Amino acid sequence: MAIIGRWTLGGSPILFVPVKDREDMEPVEMPVDGVLDLHAFRPAEVKWVVLAYIEACEEAGIRDLRIIHGKGMGVLRQQVHSLLNRHERVKSYTIAPDASGWGATLVRLKSA
Repeated sequence: MAIIGRWTLGGSPILFVPVKDREDMEPVEMPVDGVLDLHAFRPAEVKWVVLAYIEACEEAGIRDLRIIHGKGMGVLRQQVHSLLNRHERVKSYTIAPDASGWGATLVRLKSA
């Protein structure tokens, strides 16, 4: 899956990601601000969205990310953590220690 494009809106980068198997839908617009909420995506889409978002954050100079996957049964959390374990640019990650509990993961990217 290719990223359609990156633009800036009011000085903030915006990432447009086509959603796989949803050709009838417009690409999803995501502000590149270090916070990625996966609630709008199906598990089959998470890999591409997370990888594109990490790349966009790197390009924007953002090193600390928050990926919101929700609590649920932990399927998205496990999928996200599996991706982060294998990603060469990820320095570390941990479950958010705040009120979100285990519904979000904090990620630190390696310095360029």
